[in-house]
Amino acid sequence: MAVALAGLLVMAAVRPADAAPTAAAHFVFTDMAGQDEAVIELTDPAEIQHARDLINGTATDNPQVMGKIVKQPAPYNPGWSYHLDPATIQFFEIATEVCDASIAYVEEHLDEAGGAFLPGLTWCPWGSRVLREIPA
Repeated sequence: MAVALAGLLVMAAVRPADAAPTAAAHFVFTDMAGQDEAVIELTDPAEIQHARDLINGTATDNPQVMGKIVKQPAPYNPGWSYHLDPATIQFFEIATEVCDASIAYVEEHLDEAGGAFLPGLTWCPWGSRVLREIPA
């Protein structure tokens, strides 16, 4: 009986719900123009690994950044009045033209984002690429 009870306690102690959350990782990316840089925060372990693989060259698929804009600055993305919601960020190969804009253009037209410009606040800068990881 004691062995069975101990087994239940061990099983309960390693439930996935109790696992420690993944630490956030910050990555600098640029757009097709290559003149500006912005920072994204990734929290999904698979997306973090994909970004690292893009940087070190072990991945070439889905190199571009996509996510939903939050119209507020984030401390990790200095110089910009917006950031991408970490929970919505993913990498893509091809997307619709309606979500494409440069980093600077989004800043200049942030008040229009979510309407005809970047409907649903979805932003997918074509030609974007992750450049490097920075300390979170």
